[in-house]
Formats: sequence, structure tokens, C-alpha cells
Amino acid sequence: MAIFDQAFNQNQDPNLVWDLEEFENHKRAASFVRQFQDTLCVYSGGVEQLYTNYDVSLPQDLEKNLIILPNPYAFHDTFNRVNPEAVRPTKFVIMPGELAGGKGLHIRIPFNNRKARTVPLASGLRALMRAYENEEDYFLPVIAKGDLRAFRRDLPVLHLHRLLPSQLTNASPFDANDMRKTILYRLTPYLA
Repeated sequence: MAIFDQAFNQNQDPNLVWDLEEFENHKRAASFVRQFQDTLCVYSGGVEQLYTNYDVSLPQDLEKNLIILPNPYAFHDTFNRVNPEAVRPTKFVIMPGELAGGKGLHIRIPFNNRKARTVPLASGLRALMRAYENEEDYFLPVIAKGDLRAFRRDLPVLHLHRLLPSQLTNASPFDANDMRKTILYRLTPYLA
């Protein structure tokens, strides 16, 4: 972890420091996000990068901050020139099962402004993939600063963003396709 911390201090990106002030239990919030470090990519609009290989840190000296630490030795796992217009917020929310009356992870999928359905995360992601499979951009979920929020000051929930490869104006078609494949590959545990 010290290597990651040193690398972060040299290349501080404020979009990789997430405030945990609204949480009563900072460790629980960090633990919730850690569940996704092998499956969801993190986007930083400040440097226009998409990180696919990172660690989640809760430094003791910065107890109220969670830090996303990109692996400095895996530069090939970072996509550059990801313009902010290509990453849009969604209304989909990942939550712990206790908020949904069950176990494990769940996702809340709104159907319109008044109705939503909460389902287990794996089935919800599979349904979203099917719903968007005929669209040019598919459903490519990513997370960004501000997506982690507190429900009743203690339970963490994670709002999702969506990468739209058709809006990647600064990336080559090859890079856009590589991002799409990488995001889908990382979601494999949920989609199998």
C-alpha cells in the first residue's frame, strides 16, 4: 500500500479523493466500494482518464477520505483522453441487500419518475445489458467521484455513471472499442 500512497502523493488528482464526511462509519463505506475494485472502472473527469486497475485506500491520517489509487505499474490499464461528455450519470443505484430486504448486493432500476424496481445486482446488470444490447453504446457502467452516497448516514449506496463510446471525441475508435471490451470483461462475474 505504501507504494500506491507514494504514487498518489506524486500525482494527486482531486477526483480520486472521495469525501466520507456524510458517513458515520467510514470503514463500512470504504469496504462497500472495495467490493467493486475488480468489476467497476473509475472515471476521473479532471484528468480525463478511466482507471481499470486500482486499489481503494482509507488512510488513517485522512480518515474521512477514501482514496482511489491507480496502479502506477499498470499504465496499460488506464485509458486516456476520455472526455467528460462521454461519461453520463444514470439513475441506477447499487445498494447493500439490507436496504432491499435481502442479502448481497442489489440494484435499483427506475422505470419512470415514480416507479423503480430493486433486484439482485447480477440479474439487474444482465437485464440492463439486454435492454441496451441494440443500442450503439451498450450499457457500460463506471463510477466517479460523488457516486458514493450515504443512506441514513450509515448505509453506503453507489450511483452509476455510463460510458458512451460514441461520444469519445478525443479517443480513437480502437481505444473506444478497447474501453467497451474492458468494461464488459470486468463485469463478467455479474454477467455469467
